[in-house]
Amino acid sequence: MRAIQVRATMHTMKRIWLLFSQSVTVLLAAWFVITSLQPTWLKGSTGSNSKTIALTQASLEGLANQMPGGSFRLAAQKAAPAVVSINVQQKARSKARRADPWFRFFEEPEGESSGAGMGSGVIVSSEGYILTNHHVIEGAEGIEVTLNDGRSAMAKVIGTDSETDLALLKIDLPKLPTIVLGQMESLQVGDAVLAIGNPFGVGQTVTSGIVSALGRKQLGINTFENFIQTDAAINPGNSGGALVDANGLLMGINTAIYSRSGGNLGIGFAVPVSTATQIMAALIKEGKVTRGWIGVEPRPLTAEIAESFGIAKDKATGLLPQGVLINGVLQNSPAAKAGIQPGDLILKVAGEIVSDVPEMLTRVAALRPGEAASLSLQRNGKLIELRVTPGTRPIRP
Repeated sequence: MRAIQVRATMHTMKRIWLLFSQSVTVLLAAWFVITSLQPTWLKGSTGSNSKTIALTQASLEGLANQMPGGSFRLAAQKAAPAVVSINVQQKARSKARRADPWFRFFEEPEGESSGAGMGSGVIVSSEGYILTNHHVIEGAEGIEVTLNDGRSAMAKVIGTDSETDLALLKIDLPKLPTIVLGQMESLQVGDAVLAIGNPFGVGQTVTSGIVSALGRKQLGINTFENFIQTDAAINPGNSGGALVDANGLLMGINTAIYSRSGGNLGIGFAVPVSTATQIMAALIKEGKVTRGWIGVEPRPLTAEIAESFGIAKDKATGLLPQGVLINGVLQNSPAAKAGIQPGDLILKVAGEIVSDVPEMLTRVAALRPGEAASLSLQRNGKLIELRVTPGTRPIRP
């Protein structure tokens, strides 16, 4: 009897377990179908799923718009629309500068028959002012400017300055894109820069590099030199184009490259934006750049020259005095009238120390013609203060 009761109990438990298992299976299947086909039927699911979908879409959009590491996309997008291509119809002109085996300029080699030249420029004002290089438009009979958006216009020459190799053009078009000018004080060696221009006439091109050096001078390219050196790839056709920083701000006008083949070797030079803006202001105001001039022939002081002129070394340091030697004085020049003599060592111009010839030329050029300025010099071991009234520096052709 007891055995029969045990078997009946076990049979009942099996039926209950089977019924429970089937019920759980049906419920799970129903839950799966509802969550797959009608998730909003579940209590509280509407808000959470909507948020999940919104977050997923936002995440995908964020990934699509996120810049790759090290990208200069924003800087290029900011500056590139203001960089233009310049096509020039030129008269026959001297090719002595381009034939120089030491330095070659960025311009596209011009055809012998067509007399066409090519370069780049930068729109610096909504009024249509464009900075470029003097050598790009030198001898031009006609200048056509083509914008990055495809528009083009004939340009008028406002003025040029061969001694810094800069020129200012003007075009008349509506809604011109302009570049934002940077501050040279913020630029340091090692900073990332972009060179934007039209190399070889292939179309606007952006290359990147770093600032290799600042204040490069005594290169024999221009009379007044204070170049930014960069390793950003720049080639013929880039002349007059923009050198910008990682924020897309204009830092210089690309001017020359060190090359023995005419192509890029990783050494390029740009006129600083500080110089370019000064020249631009002068050209807008007067159509030319007026500089001071005193009429001397300066030369750097070396040990051999110092000995021949009897200039002694400093007893405390054993070094030659810092200054620029006057090798010759032009008759009836401002320097001659002020009493400057050959063999004088110029130490300061208008209170500013001069340590080499380019620095002295720059200091003298900054003097206002007709306004007397002080000169500190050393003669026969004695310090002398003179007053000189500079004239106007002759314009170099």
